[in-house]
Amino acid sequence: MTVSAVTTRRYSNATYRTLRRVKTAGLYAGVAAVLVYMLFPYYWAIVSSTKTGQALYQFTLLPALDFSNYRQLFDNPVFMGALVNSGVVALVSTAISLVIGILAAYALGRLHFPPGRIVLIAVLMISVFPQVVVLSGMFEVIGWLGLYNRPSALIVSYLILTLPFTTWILTSFIRDLPSELEEAALIDGCSRLRILTHVLLPLMGPAIASTGLLSFILAWNEFLFALTFILTDENRTVPVAIGLLTGSSRYEYPFGQIMAASVTVTLPLLVLVLIFQRKIVAGLTSGAVKG
Repeated sequence: MTVSAVTTRRYSNATYRTLRRVKTAGLYAGVAAVLVYMLFPYYWAIVSSTKTGQALYQFTLLPALDFSNYRQLFDNPVFMGALVNSGVVALVSTAISLVIGILAAYALGRLHFPPGRIVLIAVLMISVFPQVVVLSGMFEVIGWLGLYNRPSALIVSYLILTLPFTTWILTSFIRDLPSELEEAALIDGCSRLRILTHVLLPLMGPAIASTGLLSFILAWNEFLFALTFILTDENRTVPVAIGLLTGSSRYEYPFGQIMAASVTVTLPLLVLVLIFQRKIVAGLTSGAVKG
């Protein structure tokens, strides 16, 4: 059989249908495997949070429907205070990073000046630095500002994590907006600040929602700065409070309470994602397709 005969060989319709079914089945199997890999740890946390005692060491896929771990957790004033502290710190740091990030993104995306590219590269470099690299420097800054062992210390330190990320994403979004809108507003006599607040800002809703939510999650889950700059229980945040949970005795590991705390901490994030899911998708896909 020649090479041309092999390359021109055709399959029957039944064979093509079989191949399509195999490909479709393989695709669904791959998607199912990815979903199981991603979602099973969360489901297992829910199952484990409803178990106590020896039931924690028994493998069952169904929840035990015992909510004593949640009752003990909600009766713990340290954990409930940590929830409030995390919410306040994450909200304030996200709000500050969005305000500063929007102003910086407009300057870097619209106002063309020679060092703008260098500033943007510096912002990107700061965002990829490991936390350990800046930990000692931030420790000195927090001590100099007199913020040690205060929630405001976390707000200041979290800006190092959220502000570069916010500035970089919003700069890319502003650059994709039509420049004709700004030119028309300048002809009408609008100032730069009025253009930003009345022309561009209403168009940036999806980008602000997605960027703000990601910044909030980053601040909500942060552990290293919260462990270093906060000493007392009344000022701790949720990740540190979960890490410091103890059992009724010295040698007891409160696995059930830790799983209940993990589920409780994840719920606010899920609620925010469900509320802003449309804006998040629009913000993440904006600029991907240009007509």
